[in-house]
Amino acid sequence: MSTTTERNEINITDSAQEYLAELLEKQSVEGIAVRIFITQPGTPYAETCLAYCRPGEEEPTDEQLTLEKLNVFLDKNSLAFLEDAVVDFNADRMGGQLTIKAPNAKMPKVNADSPLEDRVNYILYSEINPGLASHGGEIKLVELTEDKHAILAFGGGCQGCAAVDLTLKDGVEKTLMERIPELGGIRDVTDHTDTTNAYYR
Repeated sequence: MSTTTERNEINITDSAQEYLAELLEKQSVEGIAVRIFITQPGTPYAETCLAYCRPGEEEPTDEQLTLEKLNVFLDKNSLAFLEDAVVDFNADRMGGQLTIKAPNAKMPKVNADSPLEDRVNYILYSEINPGLASHGGEIKLVELTEDKHAILAFGGGCQGCAAVDLTLKDGVEKTLMERIPELGGIRDVTDHTDTTNAYYR
């Protein structure tokens, strides 16, 4: 049975706990623990990290998990992004591999009660930008207006791209409006006269 913490549903499997406990024992440091954090959480560049944490190296705001064989500190700023994360260890002939899967690292999980801005960003990061990445493009939310219009900026290969109207109307706007019916509409503030990086000209 895996141990799942109550607080934010990070799941550290039994095999991972065994493996980490052995690693900590080899450090020969009294009270050494493990710390899990995400660098640049909520951005496309988020990386989930697991590090040794000697006594006193934890942050005062860290959340502590006391597991049967080890202690784990969770970075407070990473908590929302660590929801549904799984730390696992798969043994193999070479020894094995520790894996950390954090599906919400780049964007925390959102629901119908989340702020409108978070929901727009979630759809941009999880559904729209992965498709544009093949053209070297991306879309960012600049702001939400009072009348609930999402102001978007196209970057990378989307800026100055000849297909941008098609992408905006048929792809981005359609997807956002379907997923978030209360959105008033979409506006593009990008200067498309600059075609330096454009994918289609």
